[in-house]
Formats: sequence, C-alpha cells, structure tokens
Amino acid sequence: MTLPEVTPPGFPPPYPAGAARFAPGAAVRVRPGDAPGHLRTPWYLRGRAGRIERICGAFANPEELAYHRDGQPPRVLYRVRFTMAELWGPGAEQPADTLDAEIFEHWLEPMETGDAA
Repeated sequence: MTLPEVTPPGFPPPYPAGAARFAPGAAVRVRPGDAPGHLRTPWYLRGRAGRIERICGAFANPEELAYHRDGQPPRVLYRVRFTMAELWGPGAEQPADTLDAEIFEHWLEPMETGDAA
C-alpha cells in the first residue's frame, strides 16, 4: 500500500472542529461495511486507506438529517486523500494520482503504524 503525501494547509479549519480525533497527515482507513439507510460515504472508498489532508470543521450528521432528525451531536468532517493505486489496485492507469474525498469522522479508523507505507 502506498499512501499519498500531504502538506497540511497553513490555516486553521474554516469552521469550528471541536475535538478532532485525527490530525492532518494521519493515516486512516475508511470503515468497511454496510449500514441501512442514507449513507454519505462512497462504496468504492470503504476499506481503503488514505491520509487526512485537512480538517474541514464539525457539522450536523447528514445521515441523520436525511431522516429529518437534528443531526446532533456534530461530527468532524475531514478531507482524506487516496492514491489511485489504493483505490483501483495495480491496474490503475496513473497509480500516483490522487483523489480527495470529504468523510465524516465516524467512518474513519486509525491505521496501525506498521500498516502505512
């Protein structure tokens, strides 16, 4: 697995982020699996590893808002960077190219130190 390099932005998150669990540059994996209902995490990212590019802020949970609930407590939103090699495997046309996706904290888990290459 090859994780992308990131240069964290030189400014604080544009919105309050509360107690963010991850810092820019941290290696994370998107939780695999399924859940019933309205989900805001693309299937092709589930189970994949990336790096936190930035903290976007804390917002109401859109998975709850979709059902006309209040979305509380707020969830921290991150921009996570993935390599094409991580997403599409050895057949990736440009393996070093990257994709950034904004993913809420409850979909992310820390990677073990030995997992990140």
